[in-house]
Amino acid sequence: MSASAAPTTVTAYLRPIDRDGLMQFAEKGRCNPGSRGTNKVHTVVEGQYRTLSYVGDHQPVVVDEPLHLFGENTAPAPGEIVLSALGGCLAVGITAVATWKQVRLSRLELHLEGDIGNPAAWGAGGAEKLPADMGFQEIRVAVTIEGDASREELDAIVQHANVFSPVANSMRNPIPFKIGLAA
Repeated sequence: MSASAAPTTVTAYLRPIDRDGLMQFAEKGRCNPGSRGTNKVHTVVEGQYRTLSYVGDHQPVVVDEPLHLFGENTAPAPGEIVLSALGGCLAVGITAVATWKQVRLSRLELHLEGDIGNPAAWGAGGAEKLPADMGFQEIRVAVTIEGDASREELDAIVQHANVFSPVANSMRNPIPFKIGLAA
């Protein structure tokens, strides 16, 4: 009778971020907790509801509305872009916290969905709604995560990242909002 070796599992880890750089960035934050940066976007309407948002040196982010909302359905809708930003921010935070805790991740996927309606027709004669009754009324995020840690440790990483997500906190907390005509 021959002995067979126990099967081995080969795990490919996601590309890591620079942990030393992350620790230096964290130290800068501890030394200057009031520091802020400014994100800038320039949005141009092409026609109907299709817009191009220029961000730095990147290709423009294209936004449109679906056909049933009088768009051309050539790109994601604004609410879908918001969920994309939230998913990206949470993924960055989860990756950072995992790196900080020295947990290597082999899989990270976020599935986001949010309940949103537009009975006010963007304020163009639709239902009379209060601002609090418009926009997302609930957002759900399901995280699929695998790495060299227990399920409980991975969940703690996800929960910790959620608490410190700038985009999630922008959505959860009221922020001053100014809009007006350009000079």
